[in-house]
Amino acid sequence: MSTIRLLIAEDDRQIAEIQKRFVERLEYVELCGIAHTLADARDLVDVMNPDLILLDVYFPDGSGLELLRELRAQDSRSDVILITAAKEVSTLRSALRGGVCDYILKPLVFERLEEAIHRFRNRLEHLSGIDQLAQNEVDALIPRHSDENTHESNQATNSRLPKGIDALTLDKIQAVVANGEHWSAEEVGSAIGASRTTARRYLEYMVGSGKLSAEVAYGSVGRPERRYQVV
Repeated sequence: MSTIRLLIAEDDRQIAEIQKRFVERLEYVELCGIAHTLADARDLVDVMNPDLILLDVYFPDGSGLELLRELRAQDSRSDVILITAAKEVSTLRSALRGGVCDYILKPLVFERLEEAIHRFRNRLEHLSGIDQLAQNEVDALIPRHSDENTHESNQATNSRLPKGIDALTLDKIQAVVANGEHWSAEEVGSAIGASRTTARRYLEYMVGSGKLSAEVAYGSVGRPERRYQVV
């Protein structure tokens, strides 16, 4: 698989710098530009023709959703991961209609971005290796989630979940956070007998799936900590 050429479109320069540093940690990704306005983003898309765009919603000169619709109308090859503070359901619906490959809420966490780009890369590799589609390959590329709790449904769900996410562990974490409290990854890990890193991976997956919201809280020593709650 060739390198993924990625464009950052983010009006906040500090956030763009954070995204840049995250992207530079991924050896199979090449940063081909940073845009702080929609006009600059349009120009860079035309010139650089990126594989993937990390796109914000709010810009001084318009909405990132406008650019998303333009890309789709032009049948652009560039795919989009929306990274935004917008928590409105209407924004998510517009993003899904526009064909985003992922939707990540700010503040951005490296592990969540890495997971999204890894999933995008796997999809490209899968498509490049086949000539014609069978239904099982379509199902693998477009995951569907079942609400059934049977062992059989867990096995089927596992085949559609991203790498590193197990249906049984996911069910345990869902049961822990279901009471509506704000949970940290460390607390969830302790509750299910798993590490903080493992718990955080699942919690961030649930945030990306729209099942949890996340916010940054500051402890007594001022260290920021992500806390999660059922939407």
